[in-house]
Amino acid sequence: MKWTLICSFIGVCVGSASAGFLQSLDWVTDFRETHLLLIALLPVGGFFIGLLYHYLGKDIKAGNNLLIDTIHDPKKIIPFRMAPFVYIGTIATHFFGGSAGREGTALQMAGAIAYQFSKPFRLTESELKILIISAISAGFGSVFGTPLAGAIFGLEVFLIGRLKYDAIFPAFTASIIADIVTKLWQTPHTHYHIDFIPDISFLNIIYAIIAGIIFGLCSATFSKTIHKASAVFKSKIAYPPLRPFIGGILIALAVWAIGTTKYIGLGIPTIVASFNEQLPAYDFALKMIFTIVTLSAGFKGGEVTPLFFIGATLGSTLSCFIPLPTGLLAGMGFVAVFAGASNTPIACSIMAIELFGAECGVYVAIACVVAYLLSGHNSIYNKQIIGEPKHNRFVNHQGKKINEVNEI
Repeated sequence: MKWTLICSFIGVCVGSASAGFLQSLDWVTDFRETHLLLIALLPVGGFFIGLLYHYLGKDIKAGNNLLIDTIHDPKKIIPFRMAPFVYIGTIATHFFGGSAGREGTALQMAGAIAYQFSKPFRLTESELKILIISAISAGFGSVFGTPLAGAIFGLEVFLIGRLKYDAIFPAFTASIIADIVTKLWQTPHTHYHIDFIPDISFLNIIYAIIAGIIFGLCSATFSKTIHKASAVFKSKIAYPPLRPFIGGILIALAVWAIGTTKYIGLGIPTIVASFNEQLPAYDFALKMIFTIVTLSAGFKGGEVTPLFFIGATLGSTLSCFIPLPTGLLAGMGFVAVFAGASNTPIACSIMAIELFGAECGVYVAIACVVAYLLSGHNSIYNKQIIGEPKHNRFVNHQGKKINEVNEI
């Protein structure tokens, strides 16, 4: 009864916040696409985002990693201002043309909102862990319209290889209620459709494994590169607000040089198109570059929707030489690249079933698991801890954070 009450509050608050955020995001995206000159102001927008976080948000700049760290160390504090700050930063990023997602914002808003319930309910440290897991579940489930995947994501994301089963009821409760509330606010989610799914056969399973290997390598490349690019920005530009300013100049010039806005923002139209046609091989690579520069420079948002874009377009391209349907490969890439980059293969498999239907389940599960194994101990979240190593040679690193293992 206690957790039902707490998660009801979390679900209503987070679901409403996600609805407002998604509707705001749709509006600024439409406005930017009809006023393309705004992209020239991306460096200015980045500079103000940098100023905001440098002078008022130093303790929240870790973003999603702060949430994960709080689960591992409940003594940490999540200030409420994380919610408005990340909202403003993400809306500004998309308004002026950065390439970012929305998952990071939803999770940080959810975490900041939920943390405020810890004092009124006098939660212990162990209960605070469950509270943050429930918030992550609610944020993820409501922003993508996938409550089951959201619940599993919250349970799976902070500790690689293990699930925290004492949080299973709160996670599912918060995620389902948040998703319902978001829909009650008449907030639509994008619908994807796979036209044809072939029968399961040994040959098709081999094709799925090959695709999963490629998706896993793509995941590892993205995770490693974005951390290295972030380190380069920090080492070369000492004053933090100048990092998104320089990054904004690079993105704006690239958009002008290429002559298309296809690779900025969420890129939903391209993701939808990847399910219906074979897209050029350079689409996923360009989106990866745009996203890495945007986020490593200090703009706000998330990596997930760009990873959906990268995976779906890569899968669409793979249909040129892997004899599986284009839509199926796009759907497999959609979730598998994210599964490898976040180390959440179960959540991503369930997400695919919620988005595309149960018929694709075997194929997406193979792709997600193989991508998870092939991506190594890399992650877009460097505060993840290895609970169960993926490979025996990493057994001595059990319990260490992703960034510590990479240093080793």
